[in-house]
Amino acid sequence: MIILVRPVIDHSVRAMCALPYPGHDQGCPHYGQRQICPPDAPLFDEFFDLSQPVFAIYISFDLASHVARLRDIHPDWTGEQVQDLWLWNAETKKALQEEIALFHQEYPHYTVVECPEAMGVNITETARQVGIELQWQQPISTIYRIALAGRRKLEGNPACPRIPHTSRA
Repeated sequence: MIILVRPVIDHSVRAMCALPYPGHDQGCPHYGQRQICPPDAPLFDEFFDLSQPVFAIYISFDLASHVARLRDIHPDWTGEQVQDLWLWNAETKKALQEEIALFHQEYPHYTVVECPEAMGVNITETARQVGIELQWQQPISTIYRIALAGRRKLEGNPACPRIPHTSRA
């Protein structure tokens, strides 16, 4: 799906990457290690021209049905096992890439970022504006993968570096 959005800029969301989560007491292991991750990722509002339209490109994945199918196949698995992201991550990533390819057919001069939170976008509030409620507490029934697309500021602008997690047709 592709929908016009008004990104909610909140640079503080970048700090979430450093918060602990199961299996990662120090937060995301990529934080501060990759150019596409905070604190090195550019800020969305410095990278994109917000006077131009910004689009959300997204897919949804019915996690509840996926879990139910796995419970039928593996009744002895724990809740954590049937929701293991490795069992659905590649499928959703591929589906988002297909949506991005369709988007680029119509908007070839737009740049797409697949992790807008790293650039200071509150994706939860941005999605809420267009009727998408992201779920952060268990049980989670639907997973969304959301990329944002916009027109970059002038290439010569030092606040607009080339970053590897963007795509252009």
